[in-house]
Amino acid sequence: MNREQNQHAGIQRPIEETQETNMGERQQAQPRVLVYNSLWKVYATGYSWRPDRFGRFALGSFLEEGTNKVEIVHYSGLTRSLMQHRVVNHPYPPTKIMWAPDYTGTLPDLFATSCECLKIWDVGTATDDITLKAELSNARLSEFAGPLTSFDWNIDDPRIVGTCSIDTTCTLWDLRKQTIITQIVAHDKEVYDIAFSTGVHIFATAGGDGSIRLFDSRDLSTSTILYDNENQVPFVRLAWNRIDTNLMATISTDSTKVTIIDIRFPCTAFQELSGHRNPVNSIAWAPTSSDHMATAGDDGQVLIWDIKNPQYQTSGDAGAIDPMLTYYAGEEITSILWPISNPEWILISFGNLVQLLKV
Repeated sequence: MNREQNQHAGIQRPIEETQETNMGERQQAQPRVLVYNSLWKVYATGYSWRPDRFGRFALGSFLEEGTNKVEIVHYSGLTRSLMQHRVVNHPYPPTKIMWAPDYTGTLPDLFATSCECLKIWDVGTATDDITLKAELSNARLSEFAGPLTSFDWNIDDPRIVGTCSIDTTCTLWDLRKQTIITQIVAHDKEVYDIAFSTGVHIFATAGGDGSIRLFDSRDLSTSTILYDNENQVPFVRLAWNRIDTNLMATISTDSTKVTIIDIRFPCTAFQELSGHRNPVNSIAWAPTSSDHMATAGDDGQVLIWDIKNPQYQTSGDAGAIDPMLTYYAGEEITSILWPISNPEWILISFGNLVQLLKV
């Protein structure tokens, strides 16, 4: 993806590169745009953390009737394309998919999905068959367990997963024991997203009551309201900057803006990104830079931002910036990922398509 705005998503002949091998031979590398066409409308996506699995991700369908699907897709060096590897049935559309944070490739090959409960899936190393390892329901504070809206897998301790639900609760799980560590009422209304900071104790939540809240699992008797809006418009997505953990980004329902928060200065927006014409659906920080992030929305745009470079400041509003890169998908984009295992690539989904874009 270059500075020129790409007007079409369906690239018939991807731009190709060549690279030199250790033997001094010239060979073709991966195309700059990789496309996978699913049989179903795609909603949730999750990219594998394992460094030995380039172009490996899971995607979840969005079917209002009938059984939904979760596909495992991987890059084939033989065909130089993305191919379906496995597919399993899923009772409802997954609200999120995430692979176990395994930098070394030594942990069990797991991924999780959220819907009516948290489902843990095991991709067998010998046969690559996908088996359902656990189903974890958050029905503890009441007999009714509300559907899960999202979850986050703790990077520093992969035994811990935090889930959030429309029933106003957040639950921290011990995956090894498959037991609840703790459960709290986190917001006055639905909880739409949860994200861990570095370490195992600090996490933040986005709520239907229009607030972003900060928690410390060592003392859950109190929380800090990091940001709220006067009209109580729900915040639906939250992304923590893994390099500069003072910064997080959030989006609210039907908003064309992305709000960046500095947790050292609660209730004040550090910056607002206003490049989208229609509501923003998904956000992702660059995994190797504290200054860059990607946003995607209903306008079919992927925008890459450098939030601290004065080169991109606009001539209008003070503090406002322009995106440094723009890519047009041509349809409403449902998800965007910037994978830590392949930080030079960005994954987006729209309609039945998933694209890997080299940045």
